[in-house]
Amino acid sequence: MRTRAEVVIVGAGIVGCSAAYYLTRMGVRNVVVLDQGPLEDTGGSTFHAPGLCFHTNPGRAMEALALASSDMYRELHTPELPTWLELGGIEVATTPERLAECHRRQAYALAVGLETELLSPQQVAERIPLVDPDAILGGLHSARDGLCKAVNVCTVLRAAAGDAGAEFTGLTPVTGFQIAGGRVRGVETPNGSVAASTVLVCGGIWAPELQRMTGVPIPLQPMQNLFAWTAPVPELAGETEEARHPILRHQDRSIYYRQRYDGYGIGVYRHEPLPIDPEQFGSEQDGHRTALGPFTPEHFGDARDATNTLLPSLRDIDLAQPFNGFFSFSPDGYPILGPSAQLEGLWFAEGIWVTHAGGAGRAVAELMTAGRSEIDMRQSNPDRFQRFQTTRAYVRARGAQNYREVYDIIHPLQQMEHPRGLRTLPYGQRMEEAGAVFVESAGWERAQWYESNAGLPEPPGVQHRDEWAARLWSPIIGREHHATRQACGIFDLTPFTKVEIEGPGAVDWLNRVCASEMDRPVGKVIYTTVLDEYGGVFCDLTVTRTGDHRFLVVTGGGSGPRDVAWLRRHLPEGGGVTMTDVTSATSVIGVWGPRARDIITQVSSDDWSFPYLDAREVEIGPVPALALRISYAGELGWELYTAAEHGRWLWDTLFEAGRPLGAAPVGLGAFDSLRVEKGYRFAGQDMHTEYTPAEAGLGFTVNLSKSAFIGREALLREREQGGPRRRLCCMVLDEPDGAPLGYEPILVDGRPVGYVTSANFGYTVGRSLVYGYLPSELAEPGTRVSVRVFDHELGGEVSSEPQYDPSGERVRG
Repeated sequence: MRTRAEVVIVGAGIVGCSAAYYLTRMGVRNVVVLDQGPLEDTGGSTFHAPGLCFHTNPGRAMEALALASSDMYRELHTPELPTWLELGGIEVATTPERLAECHRRQAYALAVGLETELLSPQQVAERIPLVDPDAILGGLHSARDGLCKAVNVCTVLRAAAGDAGAEFTGLTPVTGFQIAGGRVRGVETPNGSVAASTVLVCGGIWAPELQRMTGVPIPLQPMQNLFAWTAPVPELAGETEEARHPILRHQDRSIYYRQRYDGYGIGVYRHEPLPIDPEQFGSEQDGHRTALGPFTPEHFGDARDATNTLLPSLRDIDLAQPFNGFFSFSPDGYPILGPSAQLEGLWFAEGIWVTHAGGAGRAVAELMTAGRSEIDMRQSNPDRFQRFQTTRAYVRARGAQNYREVYDIIHPLQQMEHPRGLRTLPYGQRMEEAGAVFVESAGWERAQWYESNAGLPEPPGVQHRDEWAARLWSPIIGREHHATRQACGIFDLTPFTKVEIEGPGAVDWLNRVCASEMDRPVGKVIYTTVLDEYGGVFCDLTVTRTGDHRFLVVTGGGSGPRDVAWLRRHLPEGGGVTMTDVTSATSVIGVWGPRARDIITQVSSDDWSFPYLDAREVEIGPVPALALRISYAGELGWELYTAAEHGRWLWDTLFEAGRPLGAAPVGLGAFDSLRVEKGYRFAGQDMHTEYTPAEAGLGFTVNLSKSAFIGREALLREREQGGPRRRLCCMVLDEPDGAPLGYEPILVDGRPVGYVTSANFGYTVGRSLVYGYLPSELAEPGTRVSVRVFDHELGGEVSSEPQYDPSGERVRG
C-alpha cells in the first residue's frame, strides 16, 4: 500500500470507483482507494443493489446525474463483462392521481431531453407479459431506463483507473484521519497510514463512523429496505437472458420489480420505516461487514398482496432469497457531494444510489479538479444544512420520512410535518393570531398567507387554479399582493441569513469575491452576484457598507449555510477579515408599499427621505434599527434590521400605525407573486452556476473594469465570443388561469428549448407569468412558446420585462 497520495478515496463501491475513474481521466494519477471489505465484494449496498436505473427523477440535477450514469454504464459495456442492460422502464398507474403524475413526470423528462411514452394497459402487458392489464390504468415508459450491473461496473472501473495510476486496496478499513492546522493530512489504517491533503469519503452506510473520526457532520440515516429474489416462475422457464422485461415500478404500492432469468426481484418501501443505529451496522460475512440484515417478513405482506394483483404469475411463487438491504437518506433526500467548509481537504460523495453513481463520480471529480461540475450541484452541497439539521434526532426523523415518501406523489409545495417549530420568530405569536398558514423554511415557521386578510379588496386580476395548482395556495394571496401595491405590506424577513464582515482587508476581499464594485461610500447598499471561476452565478447578495471597514452581507435563509461556507472558504489567509453570523440575533421586517413612508414617519422622527439603495441608522420609538432602502416587492419601502428582542415590539408598532392606512401582514405566497411580476430573480431557481449574469439578466451586477474578481476572465471570454448563448426570458401565458409550478418544459414549435425556472400570477397586471432560459435567437418579444403542464400545453409568448413598473419609479418613490 502506498504511503502517500494526491487523493485518498474511502470506499470502493460504485461511487468511489467512479470517482477514481474520473479523477484519473482528469489527470490525477496518484489516487489511493481503500475499503474495509474485499474489493470483489466490499459489503456495501453496491453489491446487493438490484441495479434498477430510472431516469425520471425529482429535480433537474438528479435527472441529469441519472442520464450521465447510464451513459457511463453503457460505454463500459462489453459482451464479455456486461455492465448495462438497456431494457427500458415502466411506471404503472392504478389510480387516476398516479396516471396524472405519469403525465407530469413525462413533462419533466421532456424538459431534460428525455423521450418517454404513455402506454395503455394493453401496451404495458405487451412489454411485460406478467402484468395483468386489468389491474392498471396505464404506464409511463422510458426507453433509456435499464439495469446496471454494479459489480461488473466496479471491476471495469478499477481496472481502468488502475491502468492510469490509481491503487485499490481492500480489507483495509480507515480507522482515523490525520488532521492538523484545520485541514486533512492523511488517513490511518491497520496496515499503516497514507499521507494526503485531499480525502474523498464514499463510505455509504458507514458514514456515521467516519463522521466520528473527523468531527464533521455527515447527516445520513441508514435504512433497511426489503428485497427478495423469487423462486423460478413457470412463465419464464428456460429463459437464458438475464432480463428481457423492462424494469417495473408499482408506485401506488411503493414496489419495484426486475426480471432475473426465470425469476423476479421484488423490492418494497410500503412498510413502517426501519432505521438503523450506527451500532447495528453490518452483519459479519467472511470476516468483514456487509450492508445486509435478516429479512423481516412481517413487513412484506402489503407487497405480496399488491404483487398478486399486478403480477398474478407470482401469486404462489416462493421467496428464494429474501433479505433486508441497507442504504442511506439525507435530511432532504439529496446526496451529500462536494467539499466540506469545516475541514479543508475533506470531500464527500455520500447518500448516492446506483442510479446516480456514475454521474456523481464524474461531478465530484470535476469539482475537485476544475472547481465546478457541468451539472450545478447546489442542492447536494455538504454545507447546505443548518446545524440543527445535522443532529441525530433530526436526521433520523427526516430519514424515516424520506423513506416513506420514496414513491409518493410529491407536490412542489408539500411541507414536512415533523420536526417542526424548531426556530421561533420574535413575532410568531402575532402571525398565529392573524391566521397565518404556516410553512417551514430552514426551520423557521413562516406564513404562506394570513386568513385574517380574507376580507381585503380583490386585486385587478384574479386567477382560478385547478386542484393541483391550488394546493398550499389561496385567493387571499392575491388580496395580500394587491394590499402591498395599493397601501403597504408588512413582511417577515428575519430568516434572511445575515453576516457581519469586518477588518482592514474587507473592501479588497469583497471586491475579489463579488462581481460589483464594492468600494462604495458608507451607507450604500449594493446588490451583487458572486461567481465561480467559470462565470456562473454561485449566489446573489445584498451588501451594505456600515463603516469604513464594516459591511452587512445578506443572503437567502435556505441557501445561507452554503453561501456563508463558500465565503468563509475564500477568506484571505493571514486574517484581515472576520465574518460573524448574526442571523439568530437579528430581527428583520419589510415595510413595502406606497404608504410605507406615511406609516414609518408616524413612529419615527428620523428623516426617511434618503434615496433608494441607501442605508441609515434610525430610531423607531425606543428601538434602534438599521433601515435599508430596498424592496423585493418593487415598491417604496425599507428592510428594518434590529436586535431579535426588539422584533415583536417593532412588529406591533408598525401594525398599530399602519392598519388605519391599509397595511396588512403579507405572506410568502404574495412575496413570490410580487417579485415575479416585478421580474426579480430568485437564487437557485432563476440563476445558479450553469448560468452567467448576462444570461440571467443580471449584467448590471458586473463591473468588468475592476482589475480582478472571481469569474472575470470567463465573463470577458463570453463577451469576446459574442455574448450569452441563452437568456432568461419572461413569457406571458395566453390563459390567465394556467399555473405552472416550476421545471415544466418550454416548447417552441413542439420542440423542448428550456424549462420553467419561476412562475406565478401577476395580480396587478392580470397575467400568468413564466420565466425560463431560451436560446438567444428565440429570446425576443413576440416569440411564440408553449409550456407543457401535465398532459396539455399552455400557449404564450416571450414578452419584455418586467411586467410591472418597468421604469422603476415605484421602488424609487
